[in-house]
Amino acid sequence: MTERPTAIEAPEPGAFEDMLRIVEEMDTPVGYKAELIRGKIVVSPWSKLRYKKVMKSLRLQLEPHAPEGHDVDVAPFLFTFPGSGRGFGPDLHVADETVFDADGRHADGAALSLVAELTSDSTKDVDWLDKLDTYGRVVPVYLLLDMNVQEISAFWDPSPKGYRSRTNVPFGRPLRVPAPFDFELDTSEFVVLFGEGESEAGNVDEDIQGPA
Repeated sequence: MTERPTAIEAPEPGAFEDMLRIVEEMDTPVGYKAELIRGKIVVSPWSKLRYKKVMKSLRLQLEPHAPEGHDVDVAPFLFTFPGSGRGFGPDLHVADETVFDADGRHADGAALSLVAELTSDSTKDVDWLDKLDTYGRVVPVYLLLDMNVQEISAFWDPSPKGYRSRTNVPFGRPLRVPAPFDFELDTSEFVVLFGEGESEAGNVDEDIQGPA
């Protein structure tokens, strides 16, 4: 990581709740997700089809090691972080199943034990900066799969200033996923080949300005 995440400022009173209400009322197109990032509602596409194999491998490997009562899924749920004024829909989440017993369309980010994000050209900066900073204060483990660089980073030991520990390996080498999972992750199936001249620039985010 070449740039340190910037500090997150608290939103104005009521602004976060207003934006959450707008997200819940939005008619988001199929295949897209809405997140709350830096005071805006950002609509972006879910991962590419070719990433399904990667997410499936990751999910199947995590499931036997998840904390008791925690569910591993790639379903499009919004997890909120009120103290930071953020709401994210991670590509993969591991969360306490009881959080899904509540009404509404968003879950408390404090229920997460792990999140994983697969980068694209349009989301890479958010994954490496805003999400890293936010998850690093609450979520025990963050797995960041940089699909262009073809490597995976594990962050753990959250604190009020962000994660205290990090390790990374190229795809194809095993990665130790720290507690509460504590196992060797096989990344040999994570390599995604791109055609000549192909890029991910087609994934363009659409910003929808929320309340001031």
